[in-house]
Amino acid sequence: MTSTVITDVDVVGREGVDRGRVVLLRDDVIEDVGDAAAVQVPSDASVVDGSGCSLLAGFIEGHAHPDGIPALEAYPRAGVTTVVDMGSRDSSLHDAVRDRADLPTLIGPGIPATAPRGMQTKTMGFPAACEVADMGAAARFVAARVAEGAHFIKVIVEDPKIPGTKALPPELLAELVAQAHEAGRVAVAHAVTVNAFALADDAGFDVITHVPVDGVPDGARMDRMAARGVVLIPTLTMMDAAARELSSRLMLRVLSTLRVAPSLRYSNAELTVRGLAQRNATILVGTDANSEPQVPARPAFGTTYAGELVRLGASGMAPLEVLWGASGGLAEVFGLTDRGVVAAGRRADLVLVEGDPTTDLSAASRIRTVWLGGRQVQR
Repeated sequence: MTSTVITDVDVVGREGVDRGRVVLLRDDVIEDVGDAAAVQVPSDASVVDGSGCSLLAGFIEGHAHPDGIPALEAYPRAGVTTVVDMGSRDSSLHDAVRDRADLPTLIGPGIPATAPRGMQTKTMGFPAACEVADMGAAARFVAARVAEGAHFIKVIVEDPKIPGTKALPPELLAELVAQAHEAGRVAVAHAVTVNAFALADDAGFDVITHVPVDGVPDGARMDRMAARGVVLIPTLTMMDAAARELSSRLMLRVLSTLRVAPSLRYSNAELTVRGLAQRNATILVGTDANSEPQVPARPAFGTTYAGELVRLGASGMAPLEVLWGASGGLAEVFGLTDRGVVAAGRRADLVLVEGDPTTDLSAASRIRTVWLGGRQVQR
């Protein structure tokens, strides 16, 4: 058995900071957290001086599309010890990393549900099994994903008001949610416009990922979303880059000028986050890191994560809420009961940063040490 003790460290939790704690790791588990006088430290334990530092549960990337081992290798160096894959063409990467202790835990939905001839199958190379044409197909889609071991169910909610867009109708969206719930799975919606946001909310999705840049949901909509407990993963890093890229295209600039299409503004994404944060909605951290050539922006794996925390803080979230959304909140929503908090009995996925991120979110990027399953990550 191997032991590590972190001394004189400030432990960040859901409600605040416990100052001057001692944290004992035994193999891949946190064995004890407490005062120096109360924690019994083995004589052969490796000692890490945590003075002037904060200890947090390992960060969780709530939205990414890793394309291989190198993408996952980038995450532990950024303090990310778990990655939520928001949809992949096949399970080969998940199979390859299942027993790799040096890589973050990877969970996902398998393939997402889309309308027939949607962008995912028409241009992005996803299999035809993604396509859901009727109620029976919705049930079969969910059953197939569950049989494959999907951790949750992901559905592409497109905006039928956009010309040429293939969109699932409201009744099929609601049926996919119902089937996911019947199977004991969280239902996650991709929605990037105000109208798609409303469709996802009306269908009853548990989680909506992305936020609109074409406008801001009205107050009544945000009241409803917060009241029923919708979880939001805004991916502000992606929305900023996508809004800038799409707005630079000549056709969209012309259509916006003619008022045929709305202007795409990152400020709409910030205002949506601010409005839902003011209503105490649950908001979690994800960047939409990807390497897809067909999408308008490709945030980098791992290195963009700390910036997402700062963006959420700048959009009206309190630092403690942002940090909870980076670890414990995601663990709760996706049923990862063995991690997400610095507490005895939890998995020893931890990140030690210099300074106090509860007063300065940029401190989350000043990483001193990362532990992945109790093993110190070489940075």
